[in-house]
Amino acid sequence: MSDAVDQKRIRPAVREILLAVGEDPDREGLKDTPDRIARMYTEIFSGLRKDAGEPLRKTFTEKYDEMVLVRDISFESFCEHHLLPFYGKAHVAYLPNGKIVGLSKLARVVEILSRRPQVQERMTEHLADLLVKHLDARGVGVILEASHTCMTIRGIRKPGSICTTSAMRGSFVENSSTRAELMALIYGR
Repeated sequence: MSDAVDQKRIRPAVREILLAVGEDPDREGLKDTPDRIARMYTEIFSGLRKDAGEPLRKTFTEKYDEMVLVRDISFESFCEHHLLPFYGKAHVAYLPNGKIVGLSKLARVVEILSRRPQVQERMTEHLADLLVKHLDARGVGVILEASHTCMTIRGIRKPGSICTTSAMRGSFVENSSTRAELMALIYGR
């Protein structure tokens, strides 16, 4: 994997797409579009060049053994099937096993994973697996809720639809009351 997005290759590709859809890439409103798209791809796909587990490597020894939950972590990603955005919120919970991590680190992991061409299902699983691996948590619960523009602005065109995915590990799978507590904390039921 290279260190950076190859903006030189993106610019002529975008120009060719504009020509292919019948546009004039030299008209005033479009003449800088290939460069803007190249810079945008550098930003939105920055997670490809980052180790998503890195933020979880700095932990703190702590005896706390109840649930830690960070709700409503906003994210934006790009569907790898259509290269259209999907966006929503992540709810991330874990049951510590002698160590905790800074709360902002959970949001950083979500950010890194979302900055890749992605499918929501894989993002959910990857996030849960990283928490288990790096925190040695007794349990992990991850829920992502997102609106996919590949479904809302094209194809079936169903705005307002939300995809919810979950990945449960350890105590969140084995203990129904732990899972119920997580759902109550997230959804207030």
